[in-house]
Amino acid sequence: MVWALAIAERSVLAFGLILFIVQNVAHAAGFWLGQRHRAEQVSHEAVGVVVGGMLGLLAFVLALTLSFANGRFNEHRQGSLAEANAMSTTWLRAKAIGTPEAEAIATLVEDYARVRADFVAAGRDQAAIDGINQRTSVLQNEIWAQVSLMVRAQPNPVTTSLMAATNDMFDATTKERFAFSVILPPQLFWLLIGMTLLSMACLGYQFGLKNRASHALILLLTLMWTWVIVEILDLASARVGAIRTGTAVYEWTIEGFEPTPVPPAPAR
Repeated sequence: MVWALAIAERSVLAFGLILFIVQNVAHAAGFWLGQRHRAEQVSHEAVGVVVGGMLGLLAFVLALTLSFANGRFNEHRQGSLAEANAMSTTWLRAKAIGTPEAEAIATLVEDYARVRADFVAAGRDQAAIDGINQRTSVLQNEIWAQVSLMVRAQPNPVTTSLMAATNDMFDATTKERFAFSVILPPQLFWLLIGMTLLSMACLGYQFGLKNRASHALILLLTLMWTWVIVEILDLASARVGAIRTGTAVYEWTIEGFEPTPVPPAPAR
C-alpha cells in the first residue's frame, strides 16, 4: 500500500487513472481467454453464477472498506474538535486565575494551539511532522512545569482544575496523533484491489464466452469502481487527497484567544 500512497500523494488523479487502466487490462485478458474457450463445453450458466457471486462479494468488501475509511475520517474530525475544546478550557481556566504564572501558561497554550493546527494541516512530509511533534513535546513539558509549580505553591481546587484541564488537553493530543497515524490496513487494501481485478477478469471471461463485448458499459462500471476505491483511500488517509480534516476548529480557538473589546454600557 506504500506505493499507492506515494502515487496518491503526488496525484490522486494519477492513482485513479492507473487503477482504471489496470482494471480494463484485466477485463481484456479475461475476454480474450473467454473467446479462446468459447468452442469448449463450458457451462455459461455456471460461469454466470460464479461471476454474480464474485460481484456480490466485491460489493460487500467495498462497503466494508468504505465504512472503515469513514470511521477513520470521523475519528480525525472528532479528535480535532476534542483537542481544540481542551485547549480552550485550559486557556480559560488559566486566564480566570489571572496570576503571572497563569498568564504564562495561557500564552504557552496559545503557542500550543498554533503548533497543533500545523500538525493537522501538514502533508506527508515525515521530517516536517517529526519537527511538529518535537515542538509539541517541548511545549507540553513547559506547560506542565508551570502548572506543577502553581499546584505546589497553591494546592487548592482552582489550580487542581487547571491541572486536570491540562492533562485532558495532552490526552486529546495523543488521541489525535494516534488517529492520524492509523491508515487503511494493507491486507484490506490489497484484498479490495485483488478482488476488483479478479472480478473484472471473470466478467470479461463471461463476455468472451458469449462473444458479446459491451465496451461502453464496462468502461462505466470500471469508472464507478475506480471512483469508489479512490474515495476510500482518500477518506482513510488523513494526509492524502482532497478530503482532509481541516483546521477551522483550531482557527476558531485561536481567534477566541484574542481580547475582545467590551462595548460600553448604554447610557440611561
